[in-house]
Amino acid sequence: MIYHNIKKPILILVVFTAIFLFSCKSGPFNVLNSASPHERYKRSLSNSGIDKTTMGKTWMELSERVLDSPLNIKVPYLEKGYFPSEKVQAAAFAFNMQRGQKLHVKLTRKPVTGFMIFTDIWEKGDGVDRKLLGSTDTLGNVFQSEIERTGTYILRIQPELLAGGEYTLEITAGPSLAYPLKSYERNQIRSFWGDGRDDDSRKHEGVDIFASFRTPVIAVAEGTTRVNENNLGGKVVWLRPTGKDFTLYYAHLDEQSVSDGQSVRIGDTIGKMGNTGNAKTTPPHLHFGIYTGGGAVDPLPFINPVIDDAPQITSQLDNLNSLSRIAGNTALRGGQSSATLKSGTILRVVSASGSNYRIELPDGTSGFVASNKVGVISGSLRTLMLNAAQVDLFDKPDSSAAVKLSLRPGDNVKVLGTFGEFDFVSAGGTQGWIRR
Repeated sequence: MIYHNIKKPILILVVFTAIFLFSCKSGPFNVLNSASPHERYKRSLSNSGIDKTTMGKTWMELSERVLDSPLNIKVPYLEKGYFPSEKVQAAAFAFNMQRGQKLHVKLTRKPVTGFMIFTDIWEKGDGVDRKLLGSTDTLGNVFQSEIERTGTYILRIQPELLAGGEYTLEITAGPSLAYPLKSYERNQIRSFWGDGRDDDSRKHEGVDIFASFRTPVIAVAEGTTRVNENNLGGKVVWLRPTGKDFTLYYAHLDEQSVSDGQSVRIGDTIGKMGNTGNAKTTPPHLHFGIYTGGGAVDPLPFINPVIDDAPQITSQLDNLNSLSRIAGNTALRGGQSSATLKSGTILRVVSASGSNYRIELPDGTSGFVASNKVGVISGSLRTLMLNAAQVDLFDKPDSSAAVKLSLRPGDNVKVLGTFGEFDFVSAGGTQGWIRR
């Protein structure tokens, strides 16, 4: 294949030269740096002229296109996939996060050398606006970020050109602060943010954590304390975490173990659990709240010790990067709109997650389908005798695509699958598309 008059061996040499020059400057990305590893790689492609080739142009266009239409997923998420070296690929995922959570993204790949995958994470704003949170080129393959705003976040993965390999992507969410007690027991948190109080005349501005009387209560972050008493909270401690724009509130303490202006570290005891204030008629518990300049916020995402594991992958992995077809009508999920794929629809399996495959249709549309609805192309669906309007065998399901082979009316071909108004057929060992 020729890319803008550059033969493939020459293109490969140019790409590898660009990669070498890029890798000399590559490394972990800091949001204070002027360019991410992905941006620096794009610049190296432009400086070498590769962006003018079909392959380079496709790589750059695809990097933006997947961001405009990311697939919707739920965290935690685990995916295994394969990037073939001969194909230009990228993927983007959109997911929701809550303020106070810590996002963990881990990407491992094989081989570990000579195969670079760029990982970029954005906070989605209004409309098409996005704020880059951070990036990595897998030299440091774990990304962590404390979520400052509840909303939608986008993750993009894209391998370098002409390098292939397998990868495992894992996205999880946990608390950004420690738990207020030294250990967690199930059902300790029994009253939540927004619950009604005083006959629903006010809302609960925190969570209540129950344990035995005088259980030590600990600092969930490094910071400075302030102590006082009030009618609602009784004996309370305020903790201002270092470098944060919020203050932590510990209430109903039986004892305050710190003083005004005291510096504490994570795990230091700041008091003993009790039922002072308006909690005298309730079992001992800690009221834990978080206050910002805009008022109280839900503290549970900040301290929730329950971290869910991603569903294990049960889909068969031997179908990865293979041309397959739908076995029975099934839903295509995860995209901007839902659709139903008809039995026999041709697709390519890109990756596996849980009991699903992430797939790509012949027109480039991506989404998730149940893996038990995807089968290998092991035989033909039927035999078709061609008429005079079906003699062109296209390389894509598009009448304007290149013709791979000219057939004759009356020829018999084997139909392997369908897409839109086209059949995917085998004619004398050559596969392609004919208009139905």
